[in-house]
Amino acid sequence: MNALPWTIYLSFAGAALALVAGARSAAAARGVALVTALASFGATLYTAASFVPTKGLQTIVNTPWVTELGIRYHLAADGISLTLLVLTGLAATAGVLFSWNITERTGEFFALYLALIGGVYGVFLSADAFVLFVFYEIAIVPKYFLIANWGSTNREYGAMKLVLYSFAGSALVLAGLLWAYAAGGGRSLALADLATAAASFSRPEQLGMFALVFLGFAVLAGMFPFHTWAPTGHVAAPTAASMLLAGVVMKLGAYGCLRVAMPLFPVGFAYFQPFIAWLAIAGILYAGLVALVQDDFKFVIGYSSVSHMGFVLLGLAAANSQAVSGAVLQMFSHGVIAGLLFAVVGRMVYERTHTRQLADLRGLPLHRLMPFAALTFVLGGLASMGMPGFSGFPAELTILIGTWKTSPLWATFAAGGVLVAAAFTLRVIHVSFFGNTAAATTCAVPDHPYAPISWPEKAGALLLIAATVYVGLKPDVLLNWITPALQSPLMQAVLKGGQP
Repeated sequence: MNALPWTIYLSFAGAALALVAGARSAAAARGVALVTALASFGATLYTAASFVPTKGLQTIVNTPWVTELGIRYHLAADGISLTLLVLTGLAATAGVLFSWNITERTGEFFALYLALIGGVYGVFLSADAFVLFVFYEIAIVPKYFLIANWGSTNREYGAMKLVLYSFAGSALVLAGLLWAYAAGGGRSLALADLATAAASFSRPEQLGMFALVFLGFAVLAGMFPFHTWAPTGHVAAPTAASMLLAGVVMKLGAYGCLRVAMPLFPVGFAYFQPFIAWLAIAGILYAGLVALVQDDFKFVIGYSSVSHMGFVLLGLAAANSQAVSGAVLQMFSHGVIAGLLFAVVGRMVYERTHTRQLADLRGLPLHRLMPFAALTFVLGGLASMGMPGFSGFPAELTILIGTWKTSPLWATFAAGGVLVAAAFTLRVIHVSFFGNTAAATTCAVPDHPYAPISWPEKAGALLLIAATVYVGLKPDVLLNWITPALQSPLMQAVLKGGQP
């Protein structure tokens, strides 16, 4: 476990080195970014190899920071944290590989990229509410500059909308945490201490605090109807930023709901549980139906991310061990699959054809012009649909079975989202890669072949494909980490409310 804090330190050190190296050459900045991402990923895998699951957080670092306010630099991890740390390492490494073509201000790009990654690692390791909030904000700020400077398609608007939604959610989280801190006597901001203090809060206090904290985090998780920043931000972002937004940044919101809002304020959660479930179901169905009629390739993937994150929120709302385990597994699965799909659309297809419009792509025989991209997207699409053999299948199945135990009605409606996902995925595969080549198109077929898929692109795609297949065939590898973490006293107080 002692290797995990190095994921944070290496990422921030790598950000500084990438900035310096970028002044010399783009290749040097890329090399620093790749080595940093691989080193941090290696630290998570090294820990995973010897990890022994427990029924609570295992403290790694716990030292005084701001003693007057009871703030400690407290890092800890359990199976839930480790699952998401491994996901972050995967997404970070693949994102660097898919950004190998960045030549404009390369050092600045990778400095911001690695700073964002360092913030994400910090959130997943924090056991103090103040420390978690600091890392949460660090992860938000670089997103704006990555999108505004290196993005496309209304990038300033997309960046500003994403950041405004994120900071609005952060303000709600901060208000709820400060309320709980003050009501608890202002002695400590450790999550465990806040939970102990919250047990004595009145029902109205619990309801108000939970509403603020959960809603603040749920905005970043893409919960309907506060999801509109996500498709806009995904479309405007450069490929690596899209991969991170869908792959790990949205998971910060869901993680905050699970780690902070639900265990600290179980009375508030029990009251709002059905509302959360129905909003999650609305997000699953609405975003899926919107994806079904989109004409922009990247918007399809953006709305599909919102739909799949709805399954995560539904699993949390069902609040039994099976459903919540499935929700965490879905966080990992969706992070890998969404990253893969955004990589194909943004890097392999758009960078070569210079269009994302399905009407234009319909006239290009991309399955012949880009066979590797076509195969990669088909595999990613099958995984996204929840086909057996890929990680999406055990994740969504576990959520639906767990949800059925809490409410068969919720599970029945949510199952419709699986059918909608199959519909929009098959449609976009057919139109974009196997469309009618005789159809009229405004996108001229080039006289020369497209640039071949590069080795970094192939390496990044194969890394993500291997991850979704491995977890799809052996989901117990992650579930054996996740399930014991849900047996902690804090989580049990929440899960009791979800038992049938």
